[in-house]
Amino acid sequence: MVTARQKCSRVGVVLRCGTAACALLIAGCGSGTDDKGDAKPSAGAHATTAPVASAAHGLPAPAEAEDEVLKAYGAMWAERTKAYRAASAEGTDLELYLTPGAWAAVEADLDRMNKEGAQMRGDLRHDPEVTTLTVGGRPPTATVRDCVDTSAWQTLDTATGWRLPPPDGPSARHVATARLEHGERWTVTEYAEDKTHSC
Repeated sequence: MVTARQKCSRVGVVLRCGTAACALLIAGCGSGTDDKGDAKPSAGAHATTAPVASAAHGLPAPAEAEDEVLKAYGAMWAERTKAYRAASAEGTDLELYLTPGAWAAVEADLDRMNKEGAQMRGDLRHDPEVTTLTVGGRPPTATVRDCVDTSAWQTLDTATGWRLPPPDGPSARHVATARLEHGERWTVTEYAEDKTHSC
């Protein structure tokens, strides 16, 4: 005669054995290789690990990080435009988007404009694109290539109030390159314009 307690005990043994067998079966499937003995992760497996590498640095997936890079670059230029219109960085947030080295170059340019009695008027047009993005780096870095259009960007002589004609030679549309790094946020570490190359 089998008591209720014995039945319960047998059921527990069966469940434990079943669970162990299932775990071994799953482990066996996960460690299998193909006939060539060279197991490679599927494309789907690679796609799921990419955001994990980004998350280690507190960053979104690469596609989202690219958007953040372009937003930071655009914000830097919005603040830079304000500063050049006043020949002063006062009242701008430029230092949020520039590292000290990049900020020093802008500050020197603004000082030169002040000495010359010049301010900028009009609008700069941009066509930036991210050309390199290393989300898993330490720190994460990105490079932006921009086509800067200065055709509607003019120098104002503050002494006379006249707008000065643009200098002859360089094209109104030229290439600019910026390098950004991610610390607390994406910031521009280097910025250079090549006015000898039109775009």
